[in-house]
Amino acid sequence: MDTRRVGLGLQGGGSHGAFTWGVLDALLADGRLEIAALTGASAGALNAVLLAAGYAEGGREGARATLRAFWEQLGAAMPAGVAAAWGLPRAASTPAAERQALRGLMHLAHYFSPYELNPFDINPLRDILAARIDFARLRRARDIELWIAATEVSSGALRLFGRSELTLEALLASACLPTIHHSIEIDGRAYWDGGLSANPPLFPLFDARGVDDLVLVLLQGPRPADPPVKAEEIANRVSEIAFGAALGAELRALAWMQRQERSSFLGFGRIERRVARLRLHAIAAPDVMGPLDALSRANTHPSFIATLFAAGAARAEEWLAATSPEIGIRATFDPFAPG
Repeated sequence: MDTRRVGLGLQGGGSHGAFTWGVLDALLADGRLEIAALTGASAGALNAVLLAAGYAEGGREGARATLRAFWEQLGAAMPAGVAAAWGLPRAASTPAAERQALRGLMHLAHYFSPYELNPFDINPLRDILAARIDFARLRRARDIELWIAATEVSSGALRLFGRSELTLEALLASACLPTIHHSIEIDGRAYWDGGLSANPPLFPLFDARGVDDLVLVLLQGPRPADPPVKAEEIANRVSEIAFGAALGAELRALAWMQRQERSSFLGFGRIERRVARLRLHAIAAPDVMGPLDALSRANTHPSFIATLFAAGAARAEEWLAATSPEIGIRATFDPFAPG
């Protein structure tokens, strides 16, 4: 089979990252694309690191198994773990009961910080990741280029962790929601969720070895044209805009650089010529993600995770059938096209 090298940029979005898991599982099972480079933030960083760690141990099937084991364990462990950390009773194991419990947790988070609600910084995600990822082995591997994003609290600046710097703390930093978790300290600096500064970071992929096709896995869906009017809806929309602003800026910069290089009579440097060759693609499901509200990003009930996984796998299979012949030939995604 003729495989084509691609770089993947994986958006964050809490448990909505299970959709990305489905996409990745389908891409790995199909085999037509070689995943040569990965970037991610927040849940996108989790998926990127899990895929790379599993691949380092067992190739494509190892990556699929590692991703599956993580998401299935997350669905079983997180609701009880978060409730225990915050001193609350465990919710009944039904989607409706869990949603009600999540609403209560989010309500508390509006009035109390994680330092007050969870003074001992209990984070069940830490134990799950430590059990699933051999970070020392991952740092030694050289098969997939890898970068994840975190946000430095004091400056608000993006911090990229490359493969050689990846640790459990770096990955937790990328997924550190400031209203839920204590900040993560690395080398004397505090970090929050990478989605605040890059969701996902694109520019590391611009110079990935042998990669001219970039595939974005997007989790944000369209929103109603009418502006939100309730306080909770306004806060959620402000958060969505903030988490998408950095990606929009990078896409605009990429489009501008490509226009300039292609229209100029002057010779440009290697990087400019490299950027001009990049072809952009996207796997998204606005019909699936659009109706989901902000609260659902914290929903890790197994049935919800399974639904998003199935949706991601189905969308990736549709995308492969329609788009894989174009990989290596032309771009199939224009983020600024009308509609």
